Order: sequence, then structure tokens, then C-alpha cells
Amino acid sequence: MNISNFNLEEKFAKIHEYWHPYIVGELNENYVKLAKLKGELVWHSHEEEDEMFVVVSGTLMMDFRDGRTTQTKPGEILIVPKTVEHRPWTNEGEEVRVMLIEPKSTKHTGEVKVAQTVEVLEWI
Repeated sequence: MNISNFNLEEKFAKIHEYWHPYIVGELNENYVKLAKLKGELVWHSHEEEDEMFVVVSGTLMMDFRDGRTTQTKPGEILIVPKTVEHRPWTNEGEEVRVMLIEPKSTKHTGEVKVAQTVEVLEWI
């Protein structure tokens, strides 16, 4: 059994790229990931996995194809169901820090491949 105990601020201090999730732990068949966000990511969906965002700092904006936009603030959680197309973004100039808890099989940008797509996840 591997016991994980870490400080979020210390882990976030190691992240120097936006939209690049890093693994910080495992929970059952899920990874616990941290990422810093700024600007916007591509429209995408996850065909087999729900996606959970825990906002640590900043305000995460999320657009959905049905025209809705949500705001998720620090201490709040957003769960995007599988197959729902979404586009995360941040207000101009704002850095958002999130924790993601999702199945190990979840691809960063679903089946969409763009410059921001992270193919191989790294541990920090």
C-alpha cells in the first residue's frame, strides 16, 4: 500500500506550463491530477469517462455546446458527464488552479489532438 501525503502549494509550484495536467496520486482506478490553466482549451469530450474539476484558486469557466457557460470558484466542484462536449477557459489574464480526479484512461483533450494535448502524463 502506498500512502500519499502532499502539499498542494508545493506541487503547484512545480508546474510551469498551462493546460498540462500532472499526476500527484492514485485513487482506486483514478488519477489525481493538478493543472494550472490560463486562456482556453479546445472543445472536446470524453466518450467513456466523467471528468471532475475541483477548483483550488481562480474561477474556472466552462462552455457547453448547448450554449450554457458555468463558473466554478475556489472550493467548488464541477463534474462534466461523459460524452458532453465542453471547452474550459479562464477570464483574461487569470490563472486557475485545479485538481482533477478522473479514470486513468482519460485523455487530456479526448480524441482531439492540438498543440496543448498532453499525450504522456508525468508524475510530480
